[in-house]
Amino acid sequence: MIDYKQITERLRQRLLQPLPGLTAQEKMMGRVVTMPLKVPDNARLSAVLCLLFPVNGELNVLLMKRREDKTAHSGQVSFPGGSKDAEDEDLKATALREAWEEVGIHSSDIDVLGALTPLYIPVSNFHVFPFVAFAEKRLDYNLSQNEVSYTIEVPLASLFHMERKTLTDVISPAIPGVIRQVRAYKLEDGTIIWGATAMMLSELEAVFEEIAG
Repeated sequence: MIDYKQITERLRQRLLQPLPGLTAQEKMMGRVVTMPLKVPDNARLSAVLCLLFPVNGELNVLLMKRREDKTAHSGQVSFPGGSKDAEDEDLKATALREAWEEVGIHSSDIDVLGALTPLYIPVSNFHVFPFVAFAEKRLDYNLSQNEVSYTIEVPLASLFHMERKTLTDVISPAIPGVIRQVRAYKLEDGTIIWGATAMMLSELEAVFEEIAG
């Protein structure tokens, strides 16, 4: 039987230490706009929630397919998340609020373990702070009909397998008509995870490789 308490505690402790950061993120690099030398002062602070939970003896991660709304990340696979509001106490509060608003996850049902390395997204001017959380079981979702098409639950062992990594052509909603070749995760059903989400997952993958060792 898998000891999820042990796994989550090891993950919590690892997230307190220096992280793999850009080195790990770049393994799944998929930018459509060149990264500036520094994060702009006017970058929009935002946060996402990377929720882990067990299903049938495997640790899964929750993703979602955004609705087509003609914004920079329209229709893409992502974590629940969004911009920091003035009333948010901090960026962790932003991640928790957005997870509640977009997929109906209540903060009382999860344990926030720590944070991954922030990532700047030039195409939308978001400076994203990813938080990792754990739920003891699969939760019921209540999707925002305006923002979310559907959720995606993926076992980490499958997602992080070499056969799930690919090079593929994509078109960013922010730059329609321009085809870019990017590194991506490709799920068994053909779903493509690329861009900032893939880069954050790549760092999570590196962290799990360390704690598994």
